[in-house]
Amino acid sequence: MKLSIVITAFKEPKTIGKAIEAFLKQHIKVDYEIIAAAPDEETSAVIKKYCKKFKEVKYFKDPGQGKMLALNMLFKLVKGDVIVFTDGDVFVSNNSIHEILKAFEDEKVGCICGRVVSIDSRNNMLGYWSHLLTDAGAHQERLKRSNRCQYFTVSGYLFAIRNGIVKEFDRNIPEDAVIPFMAVKKGYKLVYLPKAEVYVKYPGNIKEWISQKKRIAKAYENMKDVKVDGEEIPKMKSFMKEALIGITRIFSYPRNLKEFFWTLWLIPTRLYVWMMSYYETYIIKKKHTDAWKRVESTK
Repeated sequence: MKLSIVITAFKEPKTIGKAIEAFLKQHIKVDYEIIAAAPDEETSAVIKKYCKKFKEVKYFKDPGQGKMLALNMLFKLVKGDVIVFTDGDVFVSNNSIHEILKAFEDEKVGCICGRVVSIDSRNNMLGYWSHLLTDAGAHQERLKRSNRCQYFTVSGYLFAIRNGIVKEFDRNIPEDAVIPFMAVKKGYKLVYLPKAEVYVKYPGNIKEWISQKKRIAKAYENMKDVKVDGEEIPKMKSFMKEALIGITRIFSYPRNLKEFFWTLWLIPTRLYVWMMSYYETYIIKKKHTDAWKRVESTK
């Protein structure tokens, strides 16, 4: 088996090295390549230094028109039997590749998702929200649906697929929704790997937090216009789904009164995000399009 690890980055010279090193130190026992893609000179310069030191590291010149375009281009270039995808501003656990390769020993597995872990402090509201949404939200839902052999959205921070399942996908919808659905449509199993962790820093101010969440919500609204083999992609993210699925989980998550009030504040804030995404998408017709967007406070 050959493994291709794809790291996409945009203006992340301070973090791309750690993202690359997290894979290099894992003593991967199969033939592998690390393809790091970036459009900007600062990040590219760091990647090229690793290319000189490690034969496994390769640089891909991203044209700078968005992550989805870069991924579509990379699908045509990677040689691995399994392709791992991650970002240049996060880093994975030391056992992540071991867990991923072990899962793909089952020939019925076509796509896997790792577990997102927030590295932010729970001692402030936004940090607490990041833990609540990743732990009580995404982690619990993915674990439940994986155990039931149901479709779920993976995380763009860490997921992997068998090469050949996807050749190209619509640039204006989330890769973490369409790629696992394409795997399921081809008869493969979708598996969640909670032991394969990826560590993420989330926005540190409310303006960037809302902007990031709104951008994601708008991308999910675009899925209504896209079909895979004549079938609509199931929409796993909406305010109603969050309210119906997550209401009991989120109120069992707080450890103290302060966290309980922060949980209360999350509900109207998430509602605002979904209302703004609806307004911009359907009222003023400002739909989400593929483009790089830097979130300063996460770097």
